[in-house]
Amino acid sequence: MNFDFTEEQISIRDAARDFAENEIAPSAVERDLNSEFPKEIIAKLGELGFMGMMVSHDWGGAGMDTVSYVLAIEEISKHDASVGVIMSVNNSLVCYGLEKWGSDYLKEKYLKPLASGKMLGAFCLSEPEAGSDATQQRTEAVRSGDHFIINGMKNWITNGVNADVYFLQAMTDKSKGYKGISTFIIDKNTEGLEVGKKEDKLGIKSSDTCTLGLNNVKVPAENILGEEGMGFKIAMQTLNGGRIGVAAQALGIAQASFEAAVKYSKQRKAFDSPISNLQAIQFKIADMAVNIEGARLVVLNAAKNKDDGKSYVKEASMGKLLASQAAVNCALEAIQIHGGYGYVREYLVERFLRDSKITQIYEGTSEIQKIVIARELIKS
Repeated sequence: MNFDFTEEQISIRDAARDFAENEIAPSAVERDLNSEFPKEIIAKLGELGFMGMMVSHDWGGAGMDTVSYVLAIEEISKHDASVGVIMSVNNSLVCYGLEKWGSDYLKEKYLKPLASGKMLGAFCLSEPEAGSDATQQRTEAVRSGDHFIINGMKNWITNGVNADVYFLQAMTDKSKGYKGISTFIIDKNTEGLEVGKKEDKLGIKSSDTCTLGLNNVKVPAENILGEEGMGFKIAMQTLNGGRIGVAAQALGIAQASFEAAVKYSKQRKAFDSPISNLQAIQFKIADMAVNIEGARLVVLNAAKNKDDGKSYVKEASMGKLLASQAAVNCALEAIQIHGGYGYVREYLVERFLRDSKITQIYEGTSEIQKIVIARELIKS
């Protein structure tokens, strides 16, 4: 597999790197401390084409490939994983699903402003009693003329507080089980839709997460994606691509941890020489580099398969599993190399650890990734 990047891919990576260093990094610590949503940063990312990277030009997107998307997410997440996940959800989950299954009417009304960054989207699948087992949906949509009336609750909604549009799964026919789930696009200002309080999280603190309540929410039937009963299929296929975005986010955290550890090891002295001369430190640095490089190759392979129209389900799950493990392990080792300084906010690596853990949980836990990988291997 050849991973020599094209000039365009390199240009996109470098543009993302420059933006992250100059626009994101300066306020990352303060935003983490205050759990402040990066509204102005997201608007600028939209202007640069980073909020609808893989959406075609016809629908207001940048028309880029998935490899470019991975490179951009990694660069941005190196400096703030919160910005990385906001961007990932809008791109991988909301824009992707709308472009693939939405009608031209829905694309014109929602996809164009989402892809250009004029709107922000959120993906609503999880419920209080339907997490890893997404088939157990209780949110119900009942047909009423040319509308659906939706009642229920969704939780763990990334971008939920600041989103303008919700990509939401609801049960339209309970008798059919998971085949009775449908997907709706819902405006934030729809009557009966209640945005809950922002969760106080361990990490990715400037990305908002909330619960969404639906109390007799009236949604036009034309706001269904695909057909009735396609919702579970749409959600699962959308998450396959979303895992590539989360894996890229995890790579960014892992790479940031690695770079911080190497830099500190060269500056910190013990026994009259830099600790980078100590074999114990060298082994840690080597292990971090191997973990990152291995994960990156798998993630890029998944992205390339997606671009080439090949199956990427197994590869995306492998990439997310490996990259999220690398993120957590590298952040832990970076703290260990920093010693006591790694445990305080000033040296940043404690944030990398806090941010890394969620990559093993959302868009399918590590355990779910293993189930997906095993099923794909057995099928083949």
